[in-house]
Amino acid sequence: MKKLFFILAAMLLGFQASTVTAEDYKIGVLAKRGAIKALKKWKATGDYLTSKLPGKTFEIVPLDFDQVNPSVQNNQVDFFLVNSSMFVTAKIKYNASAIATMINSRQGKALKSFGGVIITSIDNEEVDGLNDLKGKSFMAVKKSSFGGWQMAYKELQNANIDPYKDFSKVAFAGKHDNVVLAVLNTVVDCGTVRTDTLERMAAEGLIDIEDFKIINKQSHPGFPFICSTRLYPEWPLAKTEKTSTSVANEVTEALKQLKALDLATKNARIVGWTDPLDYAPVEHLQSSLNVGAFAANSK
Repeated sequence: MKKLFFILAAMLLGFQASTVTAEDYKIGVLAKRGAIKALKKWKATGDYLTSKLPGKTFEIVPLDFDQVNPSVQNNQVDFFLVNSSMFVTAKIKYNASAIATMINSRQGKALKSFGGVIITSIDNEEVDGLNDLKGKSFMAVKKSSFGGWQMAYKELQNANIDPYKDFSKVAFAGKHDNVVLAVLNTVVDCGTVRTDTLERMAAEGLIDIEDFKIINKQSHPGFPFICSTRLYPEWPLAKTEKTSTSVANEVTEALKQLKALDLATKNARIVGWTDPLDYAPVEHLQSSLNVGAFAANSK
C-alpha cells in the first residue's frame, strides 16, 4: 500500500507540474511598415525574453496606428513599443511608463534620437522652402505618426504655416513607403516621413534619393540622415499601468544584456537598449500642436 501511495503521489505531483502554465505577456509593437515586417523585426526579441525569464513567455503583437491606444487602454497588451509621441499620449491618458529606450543602429552608428524629413520631387521647381508649400498638396503618414507627421507639423507651426488652412490638401497614406512613392510619382506635391526612410528605401532598391528635393534641410552633428526637423528621443518600450514593476524590471535588465550581434538586436536592426530618455520635448510638441494627449478629441 505504501508503494502504491508513493506512486499515486508521484503521479499527482507530476500531473500538477505539467499543468503549471507560464505567465504570458504580450508586447504590442507599432507596425509602421505592416504586421509581417513588424513580426520579422521583433519576434526574436520576444523569443529572447522568453528564454531569459523562466516561467514567462513573451508574444509580439503587431499594432497599426489606430490599434495602439485601445490596446493600452483596454489592457490587451502588457508592454508596448511605439513612437515617442504615442508613448507620451499613453503616459498622460493611461498611466503608462517607459522602462527602456531603443538605441537604433543606422549606417554603423548608435542613435538615440530621430527626426522627420520633408520632401518634394527634384523636378518640382515651385517648392524650395517651407513658405513655398502654401497652396500645395501634402501627404504624411498618419496624424499620430511622430516622425511621419507631427515633427514636420511643428516646423510648419514655427514658420507660421497652418497646413490645414494654407495647403490645398493634407492627406495621410498610412505607411512611410506610401508617402515617398506618392511624392515620387507626383500624386502629391510634397510629403513627410521619419528620418532614415529615404536611405532605407534606397538601400532596398525602391527609390533613388537623387529623385527628391529636401525641404528645410537641417544639420545635426553626428546624425547621419537627411533631416528637416529638430531631433527627438527614440522609441521607448513601455509598460501598461497594470503590468507589475517587478516583471518590468526583469524585462529591462534582460534587454540591457543584449549585444549588438545577438539575433534579437540584429533582426531589429538596433544596437540595444538604455535607460528611458527624457520625453518632455515630445510632450511639449504635443501641447503646442494640440495633438496626442492634448487633442480635443484624442483617441
